[in-house]
Amino acid sequence: MSHAQKLKLVEVLDEIGMSRAAFYRMRARGRAPKLIKLPNGQLRCRRSDLDAWWAKCEIDRDSS
Repeated sequence: MSHAQKLKLVEVLDEIGMSRAAFYRMRARGRAPKLIKLPNGQLRCRRSDLDAWWAKCEIDRDSS
């Protein structure tokens, strides 16, 4: 069984170049990449979800 790569929130923030506060504001508006909450309360983002979010950002930018 293959396990999808899961990134820590700090890794996501580093990649997208955003502060934690700005990310949570974007998340509250429903515009952030999908996160998974682990049983210990930590957040992770699947690499595939982050890549899909990047693609959506590019499509949204191109259609503006």
